[in-house]
Parts: sequence; C-alpha cells; structure tokens
Amino acid sequence: MPEKKFDLINLDPFPARSDGAVQRRQRDLDALRSIAEDAITDARTDSEIAREFISHGELGPKSIANTQKELFRFLTWCREEAGKTLRQLNVADLNGYKEFLKDPPEDWISTTKWPRSDPRYRPFSGPLSDASRRQAMIAVKGLFAYAAQTGYLRRDPAALVKHVKTASASRITRYLTSDALKLALATVATREALTPAAVRRRERDHFLLTAYIHTGARLNEIVSANMGAFYSEGNGRWWLDVLGKGNKPRRLPVPPEMLTAYRQYRAAFDLLPHTVRNDDTPLVLSSRGGAPVRITDEAASDALKTIFAAAAGAADGMGDADMAATLRQASAHWLRHSMLTNHANNGVQLKTLQETAGHASIATTAAYLHKTDNERHDEILASASGSKEPL
Repeated sequence: MPEKKFDLINLDPFPARSDGAVQRRQRDLDALRSIAEDAITDARTDSEIAREFISHGELGPKSIANTQKELFRFLTWCREEAGKTLRQLNVADLNGYKEFLKDPPEDWISTTKWPRSDPRYRPFSGPLSDASRRQAMIAVKGLFAYAAQTGYLRRDPAALVKHVKTASASRITRYLTSDALKLALATVATREALTPAAVRRRERDHFLLTAYIHTGARLNEIVSANMGAFYSEGNGRWWLDVLGKGNKPRRLPVPPEMLTAYRQYRAAFDLLPHTVRNDDTPLVLSSRGGAPVRITDEAASDALKTIFAAAAGAADGMGDADMAATLRQASAHWLRHSMLTNHANNGVQLKTLQETAGHASIATTAAYLHKTDNERHDEILASASGSKEPL
C-alpha cells in the first residue's frame, strides 16, 4: 500500500482584492470546461474554491483556523483515499467520508501535534466524537453549497448527506461548585513565588482564574483582549469589553474581587493600577521579562489546568475525594459553565445571563439552570427518608 502523503494544501483566505484572478482564468483549460460559463468565481481548482469559501464569510480567526483544519482533512482524503476531485464525488463518497471520521486508519493518526510542515504530521489524533464529526461535515457541506452556488460545481451531492446526529444534553454538568472555586483561588493566591518572574506568573494566573470565574467569558475572549478594554465610566461600575463569536462585541460586568486581582496583577508587572481606554497592551501578559507579549490560548489553558491540579491535591489532603476528582477533570471552559450555572441557581434572570454569555438563544442559557432539578432531588430523598412504609 503506498504511503499516504499529507502535503501542505494552501487554504489561506484570499485577500480582499486578489490580483491572481486573471492568471487563474488562463490556466487549467480542462477545469474550465467543467465550470459553468456564468460562474461567479475565479477558482479553478478544489483548493482555490476552498480558499474562496473560507474568505467569503466574516469569520473570526478561530473559525477560519477550524474550517481550514476540516477542509485540509477532507481534501487530503479526496486525494489519498477517494482518489477523486470535488466534481467526481457522489453522495456515497461523502457518506463514506462521514464514516471515515469515526475511525481513521492508523497512518492518519498521531497523538503528538506536529506542525503541518513536519513529515511526522498526521491530520488526526484519534477517532472523532459525534459532535466533532458533525462540525467536520458542516464545513464540508458548506464548501459544496458554496461551490455549487458560485457555479464551480454543477451539482451539490452534499445537500443529500444528512447531518451527523448527536445526543443533546439537556443539562450542563461540567461545572465547579463554589467551594471548589474558592479552593482553586486560595491555591493560586498562596503559591510559592521566589523570583520576580514567579511572582508575575502567580499574580497573572490569579487574575486569569478570577476573570474567568466572574465573567464566564470564553477562553479566547479574555486572552485576545487589551488592557484598554478594562475600564470604568465614572459611576463606580467597572467593565471588560470582549469580542465574542462572529466578532460580536460584548461588555462584561467586573466585580470588586476581579478588580482587586487586576490591580495586583498590574502591580506585579510594575504597571500603574489602571490605564487608558486606547491602551493596546495585551490584557494577559507573558511572565517572562522584556517587551509585553500576549500569551496564547493554549498557555492560558495550561495555566488554569496547573491551578486545578494543585487544588485537586489540596482537596485530597482535606479528604474530599469527590472535589479532587472533579478538579482534575476541569478545564478553562468549565469556568464559563460554573459562572453561568451558579448565577442561574442564585436566581439571576436568564435574559441577563444570555446577554452576558453571548448566547444566540436563551434555550442555550436555560441548560445551566440546575436549581429545579436539585430541589426535586432533595424533595424525593427527603420524602423517602421520612416515609413510614417500607420501600
């Protein structure tokens, strides 16, 4: 069996004004015969129509990266497994790709994330969950729909491929209790720091944890913000401006605990307690010396996981095995779930939480409301324990 080739496929979005349109029209005459005469695209290859598709929507950087990843996998599968171009694929082929995602062959998998330029790179780290398969096929179906609408393809076989079914969870369960959050905060606040860099890292991580606990922001929303996004309008209320999904701006209420952590964090970096609105210094800074550098989403995630691991050890020491087990599973996104769940159970209006979380539908926000279920659970157990009749 020939060795698979995971060569780079250029899926960078085209610039707003591309000077390559004329050149693309002049080459690949065989492709021209398969494209409608009234096509409204300059693309002449599968990779070019994919690049145009990625450029077409007003996608944020993270959405672009995810779409590039999914279409790289798909176009590589077309070349290496199906041996077909987009024009040659049929419904059975696309359903075959949907099944392929369930259990990719071993030579498509690497548990180490190598750069795409490295020969050891593989497109998958393992089989995809149903939710991930659904997202993968949404990208593929979107590409085919765009290609057909622009005239690059004469038909859209993907329109006949059903979406991957996923189990819908009616309740969010990945969240930390207020006691677990207090323990995590205490753990990072008392972390030993013997060098200036260690002090900067401790105060930054304490602010990071406090910010996610109190705002419920998505990981990238805080990491990508600037110092100037933290402000007051002079009435005692503090806010943090973030850019959410679809580049939608949102401002998040800042409580006193978060404001205090922010001031301590800035002091550790030898910065004044507050700054001006047009300050474009990254909000979340690397603890290393030199010029201010924004940390990556991955670095922020790792910092929080380190806190959770230390807090889990503390919970073990307290004899609370359940809390320890939960903390070991926790990730940055759990803090978003935790904030919304705890506020929902404290009676905050769902509409208020929807606007704070940036949810498109209030039904999504309602999934965080556990109070009714908890009360029902307690009532049933209380009734059972007080019953005089044997069960």
